[in-house]
Amino acid sequence: MLRRNGARGCTAERLATEFDVSVRTVKRDLAALENSGAPIWSRPGPGGGYGWTTGRSLPPVSLSPAQAVALLAAVSAAPDAPYSDLASAAVQKIVDVLDPLTRAKADELAHRVWVNAPPSRSRAVRSALEAAMAEQRVVRIRYTSREGTTTTRDVEPVLFASTNGQWHLVGWCRLRDAMRWFTLSRIEQASTTTIACDGHTIDEVGTPPANARPVHGRSD
Repeated sequence: MLRRNGARGCTAERLATEFDVSVRTVKRDLAALENSGAPIWSRPGPGGGYGWTTGRSLPPVSLSPAQAVALLAAVSAAPDAPYSDLASAAVQKIVDVLDPLTRAKADELAHRVWVNAPPSRSRAVRSALEAAMAEQRVVRIRYTSREGTTTTRDVEPVLFASTNGQWHLVGWCRLRDAMRWFTLSRIEQASTTTIACDGHTIDEVGTPPANARPVHGRSD
C-alpha cells in the first residue's frame, strides 16, 4: 500500500482502516519494518504520513533457527490443514534462502522435534475443496454423515474451520438450503464446478468461539 501511494504517502489512520487494526498496531509494525532496514520515510504534521522510498525493495527474509523450525513443525504437524502442501513448499523456499550458519543451526534443531502426524486424506478431495474456496465456486461433494447416511450435495464454500482436532468445510448447502458444517474426513469425493457462489458471507456462519481467529498472522 505504501508503494501504491508513491510520493504522497499514507497516514497511519488510513492504514489502520485499510487493514482493520489499531493505529498503535500500524505504528508498531511500521517501526519494526524500518528497524529491519525497510526504506520507509515518515513526515509529521498536517499532510504528513508514511511512505516508501522510490526504487527501493524489501530486505531479504531473516529468521532465527528457532523461527525456521517453528514453521517446519507447524506444517509437518498439520498435513490435513487446507493448503498444507502449499505451506510446506513456501516454508522450504524460506529455509533455502537462509544464510548457511542459520540453516545449519535450524537443521540441527529440527532433528530434536518429532512429529507423529496422521496420514493425509485424499489429495484429489483436498485440491477440489481448496480450489473451490479460493475461487469461490460451488463444490460437489459425496458426504457420509456420522449416522452413516451418504448424500451428494452442492456446497458454496464459506470457510475452513478447525475444531477439536478436526478440519471442517463450512458452507451453504444447496440440498438443505442452509449453512452446514462438513467434516473433511467424511467427504469421500469432491469436484469443483464452474458455478459461481451466490455470495454467502462469514457472518452467516454465526458467532465463532471466543478463542477462534482467522489465520492472518496478526495478534490484534
